[in-house]
Amino acid sequence: MYVNYQRVSEKEVQESRKSGGEWLRDLRLKSNQSQRQLAQKVSVDYYTFISQLENGRGRIPPDRYQDWADALGVPVSSFVFNIMRFYDPVTFELLFGKNGELANEPDRFELLD
Repeated sequence: MYVNYQRVSEKEVQESRKSGGEWLRDLRLKSNQSQRQLAQKVSVDYYTFISQLENGRGRIPPDRYQDWADALGVPVSSFVFNIMRFYDPVTFELLFGKNGELANEPDRFELLD
């Protein structure tokens, strides 16, 4: 997270990560998995890493989002959209607005060369 970015304080970063951890915990519980089971599915050596994430300490590396979405049984686009709210709220707000209101308007976005 960008703690030196003038729009996000360190306290806001911690609160956001904690909310993200709660969201991850809810997804795990909805998928009826223990922390150990999820750790195995996402190829994490220590299930305590899952606990750390669920408590807002740390974050999932972006190159692993697909693995996590698959393990939790959710579409990767929805997973990334939601995790971005917690891990990168500044970019999320720039792309989608404060509450994600632009998320249902994909024609507003284009790939730039």
